[in-house]
Amino acid sequence: MMSSDSLNLFSFKGKIRVLHLTWIAFFITFFAWFNHAPLLMAIADSLSLTSEQVKTLLILNVALTIPARVIIGMLTDKYGPRLTYSLLLAIGSIPCFIFALADSFTAAAIGRFLLGFIGAGFVVGIRMVSEWFPAKQLGTAEGIYGGWGNFGSAAAAMSLPTIALLFGGDDGWRYAVGLTGAIALVYSVIYYRSVTDTPKGGTYFKPKKIGGMEVSSPADFVLLLIMKVPMYAALALLTWKLSPSGVGMLAQSVAIVIYVALAALYAFDAKKCYDINKEIFVKLPEPIHRYQFKQVAVLNILYFATFGSELAVVSMLPLFFSETFTLDPVKAGLLASAYAFMNLMSRPAGGLISDRFGRKSTLLILTAGLALGYLTMSMIDAEWPLYLAVAAAMACSFFVQSGEGAVFAVVPLIKRRLTGQIAGMTGAYGNVGAVFYLTVLSMVSYQTFFLVIAGTAVLGFVTLLFLEEPEGQMAEVMPDGSVSLIDVA
Repeated sequence: MMSSDSLNLFSFKGKIRVLHLTWIAFFITFFAWFNHAPLLMAIADSLSLTSEQVKTLLILNVALTIPARVIIGMLTDKYGPRLTYSLLLAIGSIPCFIFALADSFTAAAIGRFLLGFIGAGFVVGIRMVSEWFPAKQLGTAEGIYGGWGNFGSAAAAMSLPTIALLFGGDDGWRYAVGLTGAIALVYSVIYYRSVTDTPKGGTYFKPKKIGGMEVSSPADFVLLLIMKVPMYAALALLTWKLSPSGVGMLAQSVAIVIYVALAALYAFDAKKCYDINKEIFVKLPEPIHRYQFKQVAVLNILYFATFGSELAVVSMLPLFFSETFTLDPVKAGLLASAYAFMNLMSRPAGGLISDRFGRKSTLLILTAGLALGYLTMSMIDAEWPLYLAVAAAMACSFFVQSGEGAVFAVVPLIKRRLTGQIAGMTGAYGNVGAVFYLTVLSMVSYQTFFLVIAGTAVLGFVTLLFLEEPEGQMAEVMPDGSVSLIDVA
């Protein structure tokens, strides 16, 4: 693929080299994060898990990723993507080994919960790529990073069962899972030794303070606090699903303690954000240093609908095809994998279209397509020809994943020194969406589930009308106090 500015992906020099090394890092994080999915039957047999315990492992797998993406975003902005990604890969290998060595449901649950942290790796590369590519190539580069890295989950599904068989025996799955941890550990060293945070002579802009996102006005501060609520609500919803009201993994008293802790954590978070931003209540920053937080809020909602629905649909599509068309699980899984497979081209396509035809107009068209795609999927039943149902799912996935690419074509153009935090919050909203949609799925029919996603896509389309096309330049302060202007168009 070539962009209008000849982005030669066959090169392995300069910024293209950094792009390749960074999407591989993201690929490995997703390869490790989803190392359980294709091996679930073997894991369940080996550990004698009930179906409820298996569902609990799936819930735990996404729980920690919500706060992790926000925290990792802050650390990336403060310490740089090179160190942050390398440490994340190294530390993320440990839960892989914990899970591989698990001899009980409790041990497996702890490993699975901790492994959610590695799902935050995506955020780090967004900042790294934004440092190396100019605005006119940024959407394409971020799309390639996101699409090719995201394919790690599909690669795990395709390769890990075979790897487990090669090792053989009842412990084959353990070796396969352990191998993903070993790969992450080795690559952490390779990545650290192979990249730099910026091109030679470039300046890495850091936030003035760490602990909360900077905003530019009191109204933006209020909006920031409002947009934090769904992230805590999603964690409360996960707690509810693990409580006696759901799968019963947590005692009611423990669930209540977690609810209180989440409320206290939100209050502490709000206080930290106030400490970071209290100057704006006395004097607003100079116009050149302001940015509009509503841009971030709109992108959060769009990523909720795009990546949130992708995570949810990838989880349920094999079962949907199996039950609707009475297929055996292997065939249903193969057909459903076409949805995830689209990531290789769709996400880069969303970024490329965004670079060429404008950020906002691209998002409007893709979000409208997303709503129509899920509306179409809500009509699929046993009367449909199977090939048409698969085609509808693939067409829908194009709009979903291109939309993700287009969202992250805008994220790095809002405020350079906050790119990690903005990417972290937007990325977390994808997981919030997944928790919301999977909870809806547990209560309604498949048709209603698809209609709910279509409805949130329409909501996303309406909020998108408030997005302003990035144009001109954004300002950052150099270490010597001078102002650097960065093109965003």
